[in-house]
Amino acid sequence: MKKLFAAFLSLAVSLPLAAQVTAIKAGKMVDPKSRSVLSNQIILVEDGKIKSVGTNIAIPDNATVVDLSHYTVLPGLIDCHTHVLLQPEDEGAVPPVITKSQAFRTVQAVAAAKKDLEAGFTTMRDVDSEGAGFADVAVRDGINKGIIPGPRLLVSTYALTITGGHMNLSGMNPDLNLPDPAAITNTREEMVNEVRREVKYGADWIKLYATGTLRHVNPLTLESLSQVSVEDIQAVVNEAKRWGKDVAAHAYGGDGAKNSIIGGVRSIEHGMLMDDATIQLLVKHGTYWCPTLSVYFPHDQTELNDFRKRIIQSHKEVFQKAMKAGVKIAFGTDVGAFEHGAGAQEFLRMVEYGMKPIDAIRSATVTASELLRMEHQLGTVEAGKLADIIAVEGDPVTDINALTKVAFVMKEGTIHKNFTK
Repeated sequence: MKKLFAAFLSLAVSLPLAAQVTAIKAGKMVDPKSRSVLSNQIILVEDGKIKSVGTNIAIPDNATVVDLSHYTVLPGLIDCHTHVLLQPEDEGAVPPVITKSQAFRTVQAVAAAKKDLEAGFTTMRDVDSEGAGFADVAVRDGINKGIIPGPRLLVSTYALTITGGHMNLSGMNPDLNLPDPAAITNTREEMVNEVRREVKYGADWIKLYATGTLRHVNPLTLESLSQVSVEDIQAVVNEAKRWGKDVAAHAYGGDGAKNSIIGGVRSIEHGMLMDDATIQLLVKHGTYWCPTLSVYFPHDQTELNDFRKRIIQSHKEVFQKAMKAGVKIAFGTDVGAFEHGAGAQEFLRMVEYGMKPIDAIRSATVTASELLRMEHQLGTVEAGKLADIIAVEGDPVTDINALTKVAFVMKEGTIHKNFTK
């Protein structure tokens, strides 16, 4: 009898456990690929992936049922321009590399990542830690290991810049040896070496400052400071490609933006001062553009001076021209410069500037997944893709404000928010 029991126990231990299945009842479901809204869909999720989707899907007896019949379901949103280690208070005259420890910024990032995830953003490309070293790698790895909740992060660690350019400490005592928020790379050799160092320590993307920041913009002509040549860009892009990485270029406009596109970067960030020729280069080279429209509206309206108004107006005009020209516009917010969890405000600005709500949704799903080279895993609710699924109150295709009312968030099959109960 003991031998029989032992054999039975051995067999029971070796039998595979039944797969955990979740069945989602979607009253409405946005399909950004076809630009349509489907009704009464059943989504079966198993082992972190979408098993099947349709109207005539049988729900297994062992399935956990999530009833979203009164909500609109969408793919998890993707924000392609974020700073998880940055907070709004860091936008002052003295950057956080001086005022905060990397440990404290990491603690803040843990809270920020949770807010962004619960706002419906299941994937984020984080385009440099702004002086917090490789803490973005640690946050990414903590999320991937299930230690902390947060979006799927693709991180850029340090950005590449030049002496006197963007992300340099300005106005400081030159007698002090202070750390800069970015990696100073004044020669092509230094740029290549920095790419290697960042890859060594875990970078998913390479970020390059191809132009300066607002303090480098000519207040009369709105001309941007170019920080790199075409040859510089090509050297960075080629070295990154050797390691299987892509390059994102901060570029407001002018030669810095043109050189970046011709040099082969994957995306242009901001781009509010691009001219018509640069827009055509984006189309010709198939380069993606992350506009980050909302971040240039100051928190304090007293700061909305004539210069800032001209920047905002130019941004609006470039955005409208880019839409008309067929530029691949990927959703990006610059969240961190404003409150984490508030990224959906960018959708409202895009629609205000003339983009159709469904196309704004596509920018944060289909187009964003393509920019990240993850279109086979993300961007739509389809069988075989990762189960990144959100639900909102209302219909965002008719009222984009619905994206600010996220009630349900699932990332890779795990529910992180459910206010529908």
